[in-house]
Amino acid sequence: MEIHVKRIRQGKNSTLSELYIDGEFICYVLEDSVRDEKIPGSTAIPAGRYKLAFRRYGGMNGQYKRLFPDFHKGMIQLMDVPNFSYIYIHMGNNFSDTSGCLLVGKTMKYFKDWDEYEIRKSKKAYMSLYQRLAAMMEKREVYVVISDELQGIKT
Repeated sequence: MEIHVKRIRQGKNSTLSELYIDGEFICYVLEDSVRDEKIPGSTAIPAGRYKLAFRRYGGMNGQYKRLFPDFHKGMIQLMDVPNFSYIYIHMGNNFSDTSGCLLVGKTMKYFKDWDEYEIRKSKKAYMSLYQRLAAMMEKREVYVVISDELQGIKT
């Protein structure tokens, strides 16, 4: 099974994407900037196909287990990302929240004065997506495919 993250817009420090499951738009994704040379904690992961797995230990896992005790089974981690480690799908709103991870949100906003994107309603998007992905991951292998389809148009 594959989910698709299509990068569509680039801000000064942020990259906006759309996440699809079976061709259906699910939510927005925000990452750091796509860069030719990696800057630790400030660079989007390379486009590619990555297996998703649960990471059931670590500080972030404990924090999310306390926030969502009814359904949290571990952080959803992208595996075997070249030159990256501990890449999760989690909540957040702007590029300063990412540290190389994928943030999810129901809505997005572009700030023309700063040339930056933000996502909103992150908790709502995360809860819905997490439960859907966790159910899929318990039944079969799930992969995320990240593709660059960046456009210069700002909205």
